Amino acid sequence: MRFDARQPLPDSMQGAVIALGNFDGFHQGHQAVARAAVDWARAEGRPAIIATFDPHPVRHFQPDAPHFRLTTLDQREELFTAAGADAMLVFGFDSVLAGTTAAAFVADLLVGRLGASGVVTGEDFTFGKGRGGNVAVLAELGGALGLRTRAIGPVSTGEAVVSSSRIRDALVAGDCMTATQLMTRPFAVRGPVLHGDKVGRTIGFPTANLLMDQYLRPRYGIYAVTGRLADGRVLHGAANLGIRPTFDPPKELLEPHFFDFAEDLYGQEIEVAFHHFLRGEWKFDSLDAMMAQIALDCDEARALLAKL
Repeated sequence: MRFDARQPLPDSMQGAVIALGNFDGFHQGHQAVARAAVDWARAEGRPAIIATFDPHPVRHFQPDAPHFRLTTLDQREELFTAAGADAMLVFGFDSVLAGTTAAAFVADLLVGRLGASGVVTGEDFTFGKGRGGNVAVLAELGGALGLRTRAIGPVSTGEAVVSSSRIRDALVAGDCMTATQLMTRPFAVRGPVLHGDKVGRTIGFPTANLLMDQYLRPRYGIYAVTGRLADGRVLHGAANLGIRPTFDPPKELLEPHFFDFAEDLYGQEIEVAFHHFLRGEWKFDSLDAMMAQIALDCDEARALLAKL
């Protein structure tokens, strides 16, 4: 279930414990916050809700910022449900929310409108106009209103804290393995399959074309990928992410080619997961040279994905 924080929650969700954060990548640190909220709610027989902000606050304050999203709302809802949440709560981040003071956020939204009994955040959580609130402020304001709060410390791998920034840096570098470790799953792009130029079909490597939209752009190049279809089937393949420099004009696309698959996917929503970076995006002097390299890429991708 998905609820809009601009509206009161139904009676069945009153008194919930809410995990509060942006949770874009829903990485190991986010999962620890969610797990604490779910466990707390279950112990008291209360609903467990995981909240998120959409659009991301950065997009509101810096509308021209490069694309950086790691998940869509639909993906987050599925991840939250798998983590044990009874519902997802979406705070629509607009000028009204941006101008809401920390005190009003707690009293009017969390307690008044949403009827929360407890809130769990990360220790670095900030909120309210001008980031006037933090976990100490949340505890003080909430305590006066009967709202209990808990803050969860950071999760580290090695000597570094797990963060969305680390994940984005890894993907921009083509380091799929690090991103997968931090998120506990591969970075995945979801969208409808579009009609393209159909060049891949003519050279024996048909592709399913997807736009990147608001997603972060990982390093351009060739990847070993899996594709999850609407019916749940998972396919292995190799994908090109980039602007296709061999063709004119350049056009940014994610183009997965799925092995031993010939069904029509146009218009269907699929999800493409990035498992291994194989090489950068190259410009070829001829189609024959490109076809030979694609065949090698597919062989390498098959071998890597066979180990999944």
